[in-house]
Amino acid sequence: MIPYFKEAFFEDTLASLAGQSDHRFKVYIGNDAGKVSPLPLLEKYKGMFDCYYKGFSENIGSKSLVKQWERCIALTENEEWIMILGDDDVLGDNVVSTFYENIADIKTRKASVIRYASIVIDGSGNEVSSIFTHPVLESPQDFMIRKLCGKTRSSLSEYIFSREAMQRVKFRDLPLAWNTDLLAVFEFSLGNKIFTINEAKVFFRVSGMNLTSLSENHKLKSHATFQFMLHLMKSWLHTFDAVQREILFDRLEKTFLNNKKNIYFWMQMSWFYLQRFYVKRYILFLLKFIHAAREKYR
Repeated sequence: MIPYFKEAFFEDTLASLAGQSDHRFKVYIGNDAGKVSPLPLLEKYKGMFDCYYKGFSENIGSKSLVKQWERCIALTENEEWIMILGDDDVLGDNVVSTFYENIADIKTRKASVIRYASIVIDGSGNEVSSIFTHPVLESPQDFMIRKLCGKTRSSLSEYIFSREAMQRVKFRDLPLAWNTDLLAVFEFSLGNKIFTINEAKVFFRVSGMNLTSLSENHKLKSHATFQFMLHLMKSWLHTFDAVQREILFDRLEKTFLNNKKNIYFWMQMSWFYLQRFYVKRYILFLLKFIHAAREKYR
C-alpha cells in the first residue's frame, strides 16, 4: 500500500515494484490530493504488477498522516499482510520472494511484524549508509532500546504488518506521525518477536523533501517525541527489565528538557512520576532541571 502525495521519486518506487522477482502481491495507491497526478506513471507501468488506484479529493495528510494511512489501508480489502511503502522509497528485487520463502516460519512463530534490512539513499539514489541488519528474532523491548540508544534505524517502509495486529492495536496519531511508526512496530509485535528478513533490503530515501529531512518542523517533532515517550512509559514500562527502564527514564527526561517551557508537558511529567510514587526519582529529575536551567543562563 502506498500513500501517495509527491511524484519526485515515485517512478523509482514503481520500477522497484515492477522489478520484483515474485509478483504475488497487489499494490494499493491512495492519492492524498497530490499536486501532480501519478496516473501517467501508472499507465506506463500498467500490467507490470496488480494495482488499484484511488484519488482522494481532500488532502488530509497535512493534518494527520495517520488518517491518510488509515484510509489507504481501508482500500486493501482483506489482505492478510500490509506494507506501507513511502512514495519515494525503493524495494530490493527479492523483497516479495523472501517474504514467501519465510512465511511458513513467520506463521509458526506467530509473528505479526516482519522487518527487512535497510539502506539509506539520497535524492540521486546513491547509498549513503551501510546496510542495517537485525537479529532474526527480536523482542519489541530489545528493539526499542536499540533504537532509542542510536544503535539502529527504523522507518515505516521496511516493515510488513499483519492486518489483525493493525486492526486490533491501531496507529497512534502523534503530531506529524513522528515516532508513530516506531510505536506501531513495538505495540503490534507485543507478545511475540519481530521477524527479520536480512536477505532482502528496503532503500529509505532522505532527499531533503521528505518529513525526516525537514528541519523547520523541529518543534512539532520534539513535542511528538515527548508524547511518544510518555505513552510508551505509561503503558508499557512494566514490560522492560530494570536496565532498560533506566534508559527509558533517561530518554524521557532528556526529551522533556527539550520542551521545558511547555507547562502542559511539565504537568504530565510531574503527574506521571508522582502518581506512581517515583518520589526520589522525581526529586532527582527536578535537580537535573534546575542544573540545566542554570547552565543555560550562566
